[in-house]
Amino acid sequence: MPLRVLLDECLPKKLKRELHADLVVTVQEMGWSGRKNGELMTLARHQFDVFITADQNLQYQQNLAYATIGVIVLVASSNRIEALKPLMPEVNHVLLTIQTGDVVQVGQ
Repeated sequence: MPLRVLLDECLPKKLKRELHADLVVTVQEMGWSGRKNGELMTLARHQFDVFITADQNLQYQQNLAYATIGVIVLVASSNRIEALKPLMPEVNHVLLTIQTGDVVQVGQ
């Protein structure tokens, strides 16, 4: 089954090149910019398997236990590609095992 990943709009588009998934699309490319997290998660769960964000509050704002999508939260000094790129080997490892409803923090 193909792995479909959605990148949050707070992340650089260049991060797509670092991910090992069958499909990696940004929130902007989907035309979902500016959507609130709850609405975004509702839209994403129908088309994606994993949502990657740097929003560390997402897991506290949303009831992700009932989500039909895995969530990876990136924890870095900034949202710049230079700060996020070192996290990508671990993210790619997590992509191999993440399950629906999982929330996995990667980074500091």
